[in-house]
Amino acid sequence: MTQKKAAPRAAPRREVSPFRCTTFILGAARPAQFPADEGWEVAVAGRSNAGKSSALNVIAGLRGLARISKTPGRTREINFFEVDGQRRLVDLPGYGYAKVPAPMKEAWQRLMGAYLGGRQSLRGVVLVMDCRHPLTEYDAHMLDWCIRSAVPAHILLTKADKLSRGAASATLHKVRATLTQNFGGLSAVSVQLFSALKRTGAEEVQDILMDWMEIEQKKAPV
Repeated sequence: MTQKKAAPRAAPRREVSPFRCTTFILGAARPAQFPADEGWEVAVAGRSNAGKSSALNVIAGLRGLARISKTPGRTREINFFEVDGQRRLVDLPGYGYAKVPAPMKEAWQRLMGAYLGGRQSLRGVVLVMDCRHPLTEYDAHMLDWCIRSAVPAHILLTKADKLSRGAASATLHKVRATLTQNFGGLSAVSVQLFSALKRTGAEEVQDILMDWMEIEQKKAPV
């Protein structure tokens, strides 16, 4: 009698994501409007057309959390989202694309400078890049700031579904090589492929955020 082999046990899945309860708090147009500087915050930054809002929605598992504009560069405030009483996600204005008057761009830069330069609760920055156009000049400036300020950074190479698997893997390898050569290696900056459309890489970035925010990761029973 042939004995049937036991089916391999599936890896335990995470319980309901702690980000599912994330809610919008406010949009700050000036530093005086920022929430109290306490607890843990993770900022999400990137070019306006890199898929930043879509990435936020997938991370939270909430389709309409961050508004997705048909015209990139419409976010003119720093948007704060509460994960729980002491933890927040922060959507920074997109950079490098919006066709707006110079004074408005300068105002955005001052606002972002005030946030990045003085926020003690900031625990890390998720830097969103279109995998077809990674490491632009603006991205490099943000990475330089993170390294100089000793703020951990995690790169999301978004829209990975736009490339073949081989091309996406080659891009990931190239970005890692550039980080090692020009930005001091992968100790302070991590990187992954991500697709909001297919939810590729969602749990990976959630794990990073949970580590930065000191959220205990729980697993559902098998």
